[in-house]
Amino acid sequence: MAEKSRLYAIKPALKYLPSVKEPEEHVPFSRKMVWVGLIVVIYLFLCYVPIYGLSPRATDLFSSFRTIMAGNQGSLMHLGIGPIVTASIIMQLFVGARIINLDLTDEEDQALYQGSQKFFGILMIIFEAVIFTIGGSMPPSSSLESMVGHWGGIAIIALQLGFGAYLIMLMDEVVSKWGIGSGISLFIAANVSVQIITGTINWLPMNAANPLSMQNPPSGLIPGLVYDFQNYGLVGIRETFEQVFFIRPGGNPNTLIAMIGTIAVFLIVVFFESTRVELPISHGRVRGARGRYPIKLMYASNIPVILVQAVLANVNMIAMLLWARNIPLIGHNPYIGAFVESSPVGGLAWYLNTPSGLGSWFFPLINPVFYGALVSYHLPWEIILKLVIYAAVMIGGCVLFAVFWIETTNMGPKDVAKQIMSSDLQIPGFRRDPKILEKVLERYIPQITIIGGFIVGVLAVGADMIGTVGHASGMGVLLTAGILIGFYEQMAREQLVEMHPLIRRFFQE
Repeated sequence: MAEKSRLYAIKPALKYLPSVKEPEEHVPFSRKMVWVGLIVVIYLFLCYVPIYGLSPRATDLFSSFRTIMAGNQGSLMHLGIGPIVTASIIMQLFVGARIINLDLTDEEDQALYQGSQKFFGILMIIFEAVIFTIGGSMPPSSSLESMVGHWGGIAIIALQLGFGAYLIMLMDEVVSKWGIGSGISLFIAANVSVQIITGTINWLPMNAANPLSMQNPPSGLIPGLVYDFQNYGLVGIRETFEQVFFIRPGGNPNTLIAMIGTIAVFLIVVFFESTRVELPISHGRVRGARGRYPIKLMYASNIPVILVQAVLANVNMIAMLLWARNIPLIGHNPYIGAFVESSPVGGLAWYLNTPSGLGSWFFPLINPVFYGALVSYHLPWEIILKLVIYAAVMIGGCVLFAVFWIETTNMGPKDVAKQIMSSDLQIPGFRRDPKILEKVLERYIPQITIIGGFIVGVLAVGADMIGTVGHASGMGVLLTAGILIGFYEQMAREQLVEMHPLIRRFFQE
């Protein structure tokens, strides 16, 4: 008998963790959609609830990764999904490397894995809330300090950060148990969608404190285009053309090229999401009943991108905290990362920072004198090296996490074979044996997982290099497209189950 994991030592504590109750019976499709809509509305509302007593001097350690973190700076949702995803990464790596000995095909071990992931998620919430406040990026205001003192103010800010992140954890549970899909994915999609919409139609000037001008046009794409064409005589046709198509003042990303990039990313993701390998299957007891089992090219979906970005966001956070501290060797070390406010301008943090459109690499390469300030006057070879390093880390990380993801979520050949066999299905021409079926699936699933991880990594890098409308980032648009497609497919599956209850058995195995 296999030795039980040492992780079972914390099992007694897991039952005391607050959790959302599982539904006792099947939840109708209409009620699931109500829960999904309600949770998304609550999430968007909380994104605009400011943290009480926060100083205006607060900086955003996740500024470059804000879209992926599904949060809003200075609000209750400031930490976003960061702690939850980080805990998931830690558990996946530990289980994948056999540091934690768990058999995820065993129901008891799988339940322990999920409970432990929640436990470590809470620890990460506490850790990040403390780091953000004590580290100085989220200081209390002078008025709050005058009432409760410096450390009292830090405690109040940290409690609000932790409370907001824990609400996200509970809301994610509500969606997964009472709704459809993943709450974390829906929060990312909702956040990106709001940014794309505001980036398209926002008529307010980029700097609201100053009047409209060609150097301070409306920040939205459509109002900005109208204003630019109406006033092109103030700066000239060439400058207006460049501003409309390629790069607008102040780093505003809302250009026509960005809109084309946004649409292109959606279409490319739709194409790859619809590409799949279909294995013929037949029912073992009903003669003539045949169908196909689809294995999507994007088998691990967009989860690897989220996990890689979460790792990079934590690297950025640690580098920024070290830059603000005079710790021997690692403190204020420009090789680890140099920062201006919350943006990396040098060191490892800069090389791993996400590109943000053509202005972050293309224009500084072709005209370093005029556009060099956009990349802190880095030399052309440094810009090229940054793109190479970022692409290698992103693509390699997506492949690695795609493999880890299918092994820790019962999507591997062995688990899929069990699922097919338990539904009285088999592949025609092969003996009805789970071992044989597993060998057949091993010809497809591992290879498709690696190819899918590679493709999603390439798409993520390309999308960020081209840029998109709003401050959503190319990767945010990529994720949103995949999330919406996946959500639509899950809705279709739920409706199918609603119409044909017998099919529910296959999906619940």
